[in-house]
Amino acid sequence: MPRPSARRALLVRGLLALGVLAASTFTLLTVQPRLGLDLRGGTQIVLETPSEASSDAVDRAMEVLRRRVDELGVAEPVLARSGEHRIVVELPGLQDPTEAIEVLGRTAQLQVRPVTGLGDVPTPEGDAVSLGEVVMTGDGIEDARATPNSQGVGYLVGVDFQGDAPQAWQRATAEAACSPPGDPRRRIAFVLDDAVVSAPQVDVSTVCGTGMIGGSTSITGQFAQAEAAELALVIRSGALPVPVEVVEQRTVGPTLGAEAIDASARAAIIGVALTGLFLIFVYRLAGLVAVLALGGYAALAYSAMLAIGATLTLPGLAGFVLAIGMAVDANVLVFERSREEFARRKRLPRSVDEGFRGALSAVADSNVTTLLAAGLLFWLATGPVKGFGVTLSIGVLASLFSALVLSRVLLQLVMPLLSRRPSWSGLHTLGRVRTWLTGKGITLFRRPKRWLLAAGLVLLAAVAGLFVRGLALGVEFTGGRMLEFTASSVDAVKVRAELASAGFPDAVVVTSGSDGVSVRTGPIDSAAAVRVGEAVDRATGGAEQLSNDLIGPSLGSELRRNALIALAIAVAAQLLYLAVRFDWRLGAATVVALVTDVIVLIGVFAWLGKTADAVFLAALLTVIGYSVNDSVVVFDRVRELRKTRAPFPEVMSSAVLQTLPRTVNTGIGVLFVLAALLVLGDGSLADFATALLIGLVAGTVSTVLTAAPVAIVLEDGLSRADRPFPKRASV
Repeated sequence: MPRPSARRALLVRGLLALGVLAASTFTLLTVQPRLGLDLRGGTQIVLETPSEASSDAVDRAMEVLRRRVDELGVAEPVLARSGEHRIVVELPGLQDPTEAIEVLGRTAQLQVRPVTGLGDVPTPEGDAVSLGEVVMTGDGIEDARATPNSQGVGYLVGVDFQGDAPQAWQRATAEAACSPPGDPRRRIAFVLDDAVVSAPQVDVSTVCGTGMIGGSTSITGQFAQAEAAELALVIRSGALPVPVEVVEQRTVGPTLGAEAIDASARAAIIGVALTGLFLIFVYRLAGLVAVLALGGYAALAYSAMLAIGATLTLPGLAGFVLAIGMAVDANVLVFERSREEFARRKRLPRSVDEGFRGALSAVADSNVTTLLAAGLLFWLATGPVKGFGVTLSIGVLASLFSALVLSRVLLQLVMPLLSRRPSWSGLHTLGRVRTWLTGKGITLFRRPKRWLLAAGLVLLAAVAGLFVRGLALGVEFTGGRMLEFTASSVDAVKVRAELASAGFPDAVVVTSGSDGVSVRTGPIDSAAAVRVGEAVDRATGGAEQLSNDLIGPSLGSELRRNALIALAIAVAAQLLYLAVRFDWRLGAATVVALVTDVIVLIGVFAWLGKTADAVFLAALLTVIGYSVNDSVVVFDRVRELRKTRAPFPEVMSSAVLQTLPRTVNTGIGVLFVLAALLVLGDGSLADFATALLIGLVAGTVSTVLTAAPVAIVLEDGLSRADRPFPKRASV
């Protein structure tokens, strides 16, 4: 690049980096974090359905309530059934629950009814009318949204119909249009919970006997913006199949104690510090630049989460810290590519430019596949899976900025010094391992089916764990029991310690005020419930049990189904993208390796007897993203090496060996963070780190053991099919 152009590009990148970092700093200084129930506590609301309500109706009511909570903007809520007719809703960090109670408790039975004349039912328009038979219910509503009224004052609510509702709406308006303007019978009433929210006249352009044709309409009534938004929210989130009554509301304390939070914070700091020292040791001054860029990444990602109001839970923060370790990957890709370029050119500035340019495709492909998964998880899933999609998307975008903009600006600023002393950069050598490997002329995949046999044996051992030991599902999936106690003084830390010593290490402890405590466990019998009570009694010096109720799973069947559907579509989208960018065989090999990693992680967790809970679900989703990234980096190198026309097994072997330093260095960077969380973190975070550690090893190994051999077998099978049959002698 000519010198003026290079300076201009540096100036643009520098100003961009400065602007983004300034905005991030402003957000960090002015926006308070929104802490989750485990870190800060929040509000607990207990709702009760009528005694005659069926179990299925209560389950459907809980899913409607979950959608309403999502619409309220409360992230990471906990909803679970308690007994036969109660639903417990925990809202992290909510200080004023008035709005939540109003929205959660409304049955929102929307009805569309023709006006038959003046009567005694008041309307927002200031008069009173009489109503005819119901022509449509809320089941015919697909969507509702608040928009400014372009033809009048205030806001209106646009309503989209579904099913048979458009025909019902057309019939109702066709009849109403036969009355003259100003006649009450020309009006259609929208009734919500037996109250008329709007009774507009049918437009004068509507033809008698024809009606309004189309799949949508508008509810008008000079609504204020907040009124229109609330009405749209309740209509959009669905109607409760049964009415609910608020029977209890209280403020609860954090589910994790201060000691656990402090231990996890120390683990995160130590893990990130060790990762930084490792980068400086391997890449010297370039490593120091990467550490500074990762600091910018952390500020940008954290400020973005603050800006969108994301709720920060301890597993979420651990995932964020892990993302810092994984963000090392893009920097390592650039540095290793720069090393290769320097080995050919011996000119550092040019080598670094080519390193960024050469690594761009691998960085882009690996991050696009992750963004595809994150976006679809956010769009299609609900609850904690949706929140994970948001966090993952922010991390990916911030990682791209850190590696491709901030690192490049910092490297170019120190380039005059590095040009005189290339050895200070850490980019002046290929490294002993890669030099030794490439010099040996090793071909890994002369017999790819042997690799697949080894992968099959590992997979078989993992599946055996599911049959021999079984996977222990957490209370979020299975439900369990909730016991409530009152005592003169409650110390949550002592209660957790006593429960752990009594054999309930996974119990969730929530305090309420200074004298209340609830314990949530998995499915236990009456004898175990007695032991829980005894442990609480010892910890508090005397406690009185208030309730002992069975609770349903907080991750209900609909949420699990939506998560699986979102995950399946995300994998299919990744396969399609990889097939377009690379080759369908490489895309299929990546997906096979991904599925293998998931099965291995679940199987090893079963063998270890670990509990698979919501934290495990977050770890599983992280492993899926990491597995795809690792395969994409290798296959990106395969795409380059195929130009040499060498046999495909040799191409695949060279790609694996040439990208090995990136694999090792990235893995070690993540390993430091995981080891710190495993050794120093809280119990739940230790399980989180264990799952990710298993996934890290599986994701790295599966690229060599599964993805590469599968791609070779698919390539070889297609090549054989394309070969002409040998000529045979004729007689």
